[in-house]
Amino acid sequence: MNNLNSVLIEGNLARDPQIRRTPHGSSVCNFTIASNRYYKGQAGMEREVSFFDVETWAKLAETCYNIGKKGRGVRVVGRLRQDRWTGEDGKNHVRIVVVAEHIEFRPEFKQQQEEIPAIDFETEVPPVEDEAEEPVGVVCEQP
Repeated sequence: MNNLNSVLIEGNLARDPQIRRTPHGSSVCNFTIASNRYYKGQAGMEREVSFFDVETWAKLAETCYNIGKKGRGVRVVGRLRQDRWTGEDGKNHVRIVVVAEHIEFRPEFKQQQEEIPAIDFETEVPPVEDEAEEPVGVVCEQP
């Protein structure tokens, strides 16, 4: 019987995703999420930042690599995996990785780079533009 091993993390990508291929040809994408926690301390509201390593596989890995960029908001649902190894110096090492099964990217909002020119409404009529669609987040799941 499997025990429960499930995790949900929200945060922002701390760096651009990196992708590689296994010897069998599967895609593996790795990235780090920075997640903030705010709490009331003695000096007022304080912030604690935690960094989590995330690993995705196959088509989900390729999607994350293509649309993930540093700073973009993300929600990851997955499981924890513990890696153990012995280093060259003989010391034992342990690392916890989140293996993602479902990822949601928050919408990207483009900042306006250009200044909006002033319009004299008495002499100029501004052009009517089509309604812009709201940005939509991207949801990806491991098949």
